[in-house]
Amino acid sequence: MPPVNLKNLSRAEIEAFFERLGEPRFRADQVFRWIFGRGQRDFSGMTNLAKTLRERLRSEACIAGLTVAEVERAPDGAAKLALDAGDGARVESVLIPDDESDRLTLCLSTQVGCGMGCAFCRTAQLGLERNLTSGEIVDQLLLAREEAGERRISNLVLMGMGEPLQNLEQVIKAVQILLDDTGPNFSGRRITVSTSGIVPRLKALGEAVPVKLAVSLNATTDAVRDQIMPINRKYPLATLLEACREYPRARRDRITFEYVLLGGVNDSDDDADRLVRLLHDVPAKINLIAFNEYEGCRFRRPDDERVQRFRERLVGRKLTAIVRASRGSLISAACGQLAGRRP
Repeated sequence: MPPVNLKNLSRAEIEAFFERLGEPRFRADQVFRWIFGRGQRDFSGMTNLAKTLRERLRSEACIAGLTVAEVERAPDGAAKLALDAGDGARVESVLIPDDESDRLTLCLSTQVGCGMGCAFCRTAQLGLERNLTSGEIVDQLLLAREEAGERRISNLVLMGMGEPLQNLEQVIKAVQILLDDTGPNFSGRRITVSTSGIVPRLKALGEAVPVKLAVSLNATTDAVRDQIMPINRKYPLATLLEACREYPRARRDRITFEYVLLGGVNDSDDDADRLVRLLHDVPAKINLIAFNEYEGCRFRRPDDERVQRFRERLVGRKLTAIVRASRGSLISAACGQLAGRRP
């Protein structure tokens, strides 16, 4: 029987593993803290375990995870980590600096590639290779902390490669580990899960873990969204927005709607006015993202004047809207540019 990879187990599963070994429950707590709280990758470093137990663990278990293949740094302070999964798969995550502090946001991937087929997204061109395990999702944080050094990673956004709700079981498991106070110990208010809109799984996410929700909207009519986001053909705007109204959330929380502005496609004054009408009864804030161009793309970034005019029409009608600064575009690390390049 192959060794059990403890990094892919939840706290409850680690407790069950130690129970099978005949060990007391507190041993599971110790090992969970070593792996997910301190990032330990070797049983020999778990100095509060008896030597005999460490030797037994080496024979029956392992702590396998991602490895850093490459780190690229952009002039704007963003850093992209290319991570090997050991089976030929490669994923990318991005450290994004805060302009006003030394804190960082980490953008995490949930799949190798993506199967959603969004026309403007470079990751979609890869297709879906496989889901990441919960351990591989959490491992991105543990490795990024080493890269961050003394800077604190204060926010996590599951907005990298992949559609999180297509990998819902592993995403929930990963978030539960990220929230654990003996593990990474994040607040749910500091974790955002983004989706293109797999409606039946929205409620399940909100009921399982107390995270913030971001919805990649990107169009104000079904005709346009059908063309740029195929998921809309199954779950059109009216269905998606109704699910957003019913999403389990804290009373003061708002849903973030991400809107990638594509020049001449979805950035007109009429689009802005329709967006106001669509979201008038949804607790919403809007992140406007000027399209990040990449080699071979057929879409174009609107000019800054167009972007600001779009925002002003939203704000003038009492919607909260910001233009999100895209970091890392020079190293293909900005929104929609991740492609998991292989050596």
